[in-house]
Amino acid sequence: MTPPVGVLCAVRGAGEAAVATALDGAANRITVMRRCADLAELLAAAGAGLGRIAVVSADLPHLDREAVAQLHSGRFRVLALTAPEQVARALALGVDAVLDDDDPAGLRLVAAVLALAEAADEDLEPGPAALGPASGPATGPATDTADQLGGVAASPGQRARPPGKVVAVWGPTGAPGRSTIALNLAAELADAGSGGGSLVIDADTYGGTIGQLVAMLDEAPGLAAAARAAGQGGLDLAGLARLTPVLAPGLRVLTGISRANRWPELPASALEVVWEVARELAAWTVIDCGFCLEQDEALSYDTRAPRRNAATLSALEAADVVVVVGAGDPVGIQRLVRGLTDLATLPVAITGARMVVVNRVRASAAGPRPGVAIGQALGRYAGVDDPYLVPEDRAAVDAAVLRGATLLEVSPGSPARRAIAALATRIARPAAPAGRPAGGRRAAGFAHAG
Repeated sequence: MTPPVGVLCAVRGAGEAAVATALDGAANRITVMRRCADLAELLAAAGAGLGRIAVVSADLPHLDREAVAQLHSGRFRVLALTAPEQVARALALGVDAVLDDDDPAGLRLVAAVLALAEAADEDLEPGPAALGPASGPATGPATDTADQLGGVAASPGQRARPPGKVVAVWGPTGAPGRSTIALNLAAELADAGSGGGSLVIDADTYGGTIGQLVAMLDEAPGLAAAARAAGQGGLDLAGLARLTPVLAPGLRVLTGISRANRWPELPASALEVVWEVARELAAWTVIDCGFCLEQDEALSYDTRAPRRNAATLSALEAADVVVVVGAGDPVGIQRLVRGLTDLATLPVAITGARMVVVNRVRASAAGPRPGVAIGQALGRYAGVDDPYLVPEDRAAVDAAVLRGATLLEVSPGSPARRAIAALATRIARPAAPAGRPAGGRRAAGFAHAG
């Protein structure tokens, strides 16, 4: 005999008793393991392994994407009860299904719980994909894709246009110039004329500087505000547009956290939504990542603790292209080689095409033929045959920082700017093969140094 489905209830208001009664009266097919008074009790019961399904009010205090993600990590499916006009917001929290709370007899509720339990048996990974298309930010009316669930909505509205691409700019420790490359790469992609513009996002949780590079105040709302709205199911296209001022024609910016100790405000569950909405806002989203790839939770007995590097890991996992930046000196090349190894051995799935960029290349640090020396070192020790080389151009970069502008605006003829423009052209070329870069040194205009 099939054991009954264990359910945790965290339902607000006068309807709570009716929900519990309907579930407990489902002919031994469902058992209410606990009626939880609040979210804390619900998470504690789920952590103790009581049940398989959580039935919650969508307006339960403090219920957000992070709480839903925690329930999912405990192999729970989440059914949210809400008013019809709040279905889109509930879906944006990442729940597996939504049911309107006007169900006096509880018949649709029972059917929905049993359907979620059946989906859990067939697909061990919890999430909206069990009941329909993968869930993302709700940008339109929810659609019912599972009539057998009796009114359960399992997916948000369709996109208005094809999604944009995400480029993650990462590099090892030592300040190799990740932020400079990210900002100017976004400017070049916006200038490429493909339409849709670009958005640069500062996701460095250790020392983000995009705001300073574009002369914006630290107090300006940015990624933390976007993540907060996403966590509450309230981030949409218009909301993200309000948080991303226009720097230049086609170029927007989403600044990072003003102090490093604010990193807990950037949970991966919320950032996943930010990346998806960013794809709708811009044709190209360039994310400036922090240097550290360490999986924080591996050092803790509490595997559900916040992760300081969640922003970087989430961006790398979401990226269509990963640009790896290293410094063009012996120490920087050594760190780059080790960083490429760390990147290749991450447990998260990084599927984006990889491009290696060596920044601030100069003869004084790499010898009289720096292009050849760097290429040989990376080819021998990292298997990178043709990196993109960005020559040292301190005067132009300093002038751009002083003005709070991009190289494209300040010094369009700069060798560094031309090299980054060549990189942007390569990234934006849809027919180019994925994987390693092609013609890096020649495209970067560094043949004279090689």
